[in-house]
Amino acid sequence: MTELLKNREYKKEQLKKLLLRIHEGEDVNELKEEFRVVLSGISPLEIPIIEQELVKEGVSAKDIAKMCDLHVELFREAVAGTEELEEKDLPEGHPLKTLYLENKEIMKDSEMLNLYVRTLATTKDERMKAEILGVLEEIVGNLRKVGFTHYNREEMLTFPYIERRGLTAIATVLWTKHDEIRFMIKRLAELLRKRNEMPWEEFVERFKEKAGEASFALSDMVFRENNIYYPTLKALLSDGEWKAIRMQENEFGYYKVNPPEWDPGVEPLHPWEIDPELSVEELLNLPKEVQQALKGRPLEFDKSQLKREGDIDLGTGYVNLEELKAIFEALPVDITFIDRDDRVRFFSPGERIFARTPSVLGRPVQLCHPPKSVHIVNKILRAFKEGRKSEATFWLRLGPKYVYIKYVPLFDSEGNYLGTLEMTMDIEPYRKIEGEKRLLDWRD
Repeated sequence: MTELLKNREYKKEQLKKLLLRIHEGEDVNELKEEFRVVLSGISPLEIPIIEQELVKEGVSAKDIAKMCDLHVELFREAVAGTEELEEKDLPEGHPLKTLYLENKEIMKDSEMLNLYVRTLATTKDERMKAEILGVLEEIVGNLRKVGFTHYNREEMLTFPYIERRGLTAIATVLWTKHDEIRFMIKRLAELLRKRNEMPWEEFVERFKEKAGEASFALSDMVFRENNIYYPTLKALLSDGEWKAIRMQENEFGYYKVNPPEWDPGVEPLHPWEIDPELSVEELLNLPKEVQQALKGRPLEFDKSQLKREGDIDLGTGYVNLEELKAIFEALPVDITFIDRDDRVRFFSPGERIFARTPSVLGRPVQLCHPPKSVHIVNKILRAFKEGRKSEATFWLRLGPKYVYIKYVPLFDSEGNYLGTLEMTMDIEPYRKIEGEKRLLDWRD
């Protein structure tokens, strides 16, 4: 075992040196053979652990992601004889099976993208060009959904489980690569929209080049997921964890698949509920390659507790009373709650559009309005209580402010009326917003 660890350590150090040499500007093609030799004995299940160690030792996640195209290509050769996990071994509706099935669709669309763009580059028939462009717009439109569905589910639902176990670098590298692919597909969509703004030959050449890059990146990601990431997930996650993932998947949607419901008959386990440490029994149940990769390499488990003493369970998280007060104070909206008996029970601190003082608490809401508008207040509350309306909105000028007011009824889990929430906000500053702001513009 000591010899195995020494051998992996040696390969890791050699891999690190090669990655750094590429980062420093050496020709990638001239280093391919050296990469091939180093990777010849590395299992795909060891790769995430090695990447984790490389990040800890100074190789940035961004640099590793930049080099993915090369070392994934070589990983294909290095693991060619390794038996791959097949999705057919998983039950229908299992989140991991869904990911495998989506990858089949992603590969099909990636290949179709390459096929049609090559056809576009060679055809002379104008009618055929128009038809091919229509197909390409559909393919690119579909591929943009990969980022919103497939990648989003991985990032939001599976990454927390491996991060909890200390494998943060795996998630960081994959997420960086996901974002690169998202940008590539977005760029293809922009090129298609602007095709009439440039000569046809220039458009075709640029689109062919960028489509080839995107297709290669998509297929590489499919390979990495099928042969590296998914076997790691299968080795680490329990049915309870997969059930929790399945319960949340519909929030993000799917890529060209429609999985049925799946219930393994156990309680769901969220990331903050699991014991992140790997026991001896759990280690023995891991694939041999993972066991070897973890031996002598203690992980930094995330043992933080989500719910603290005195916390309030809000259904979607836990906060204490002081934090809750601070949250309400920071909101850019003025909130007032009227209970089922039409009495004012609460108003938020901080942002104020209309004056509120503690003297209003416990007062019938009808007495908080001018007599001439009480009939409107009663009409709204009556409609809410009877379930005939779900909101009432108003907007008006108040000096330099443009005030938006919204009333909504609140109900408990059994549909019983709890009261009405009034939300008031000055939307004038937001009406001036145009375009996008994606970067922080602070000046230190």
